[in-house]
Amino acid sequence: VQLVESGGGSVQAGDSLTLSCEVFGSDFSVNAMAWYRQVPGNQRELVASIDDNGRNTVFLNSVKGRFAISKDGTKNKMYLQMSSLEPEDTAVYYCHALVKIHAGTYQIYKYWGQGTQVTVSS
Repeated sequence: VQLVESGGGSVQAGDSLTLSCEVFGSDFSVNAMAWYRQVPGNQRELVASIDDNGRNTVFLNSVKGRFAISKDGTKNKMYLQMSSLEPEDTAVYYCHALVKIHAGTYQIYKYWGQGTQVTVSS
């Protein structure tokens, strides 16, 4: 199983950006997914999460009202729509997924993407 992110880049404050994360592999199903971000020297923090059916979401307080998270279960893809971006949103954004492997004991594992840089300048 592999998580591939895309959509990062450099933007100006107030701009919008959408990140995508797609899960690739075979014989699996995706449960909850989330976006985290990390600034050098700081701990990775949860930005937003979405449950397996896409009905329940959680957001970091500082992004509430500006970011939206969604998923396309048929394509095993997740999106983070970011608007009114601020310089404080600058970070490497990581996709995270809980994936059930359909083999053996059908365990659930945690997977991370490679990260995508988002830079917001004032």
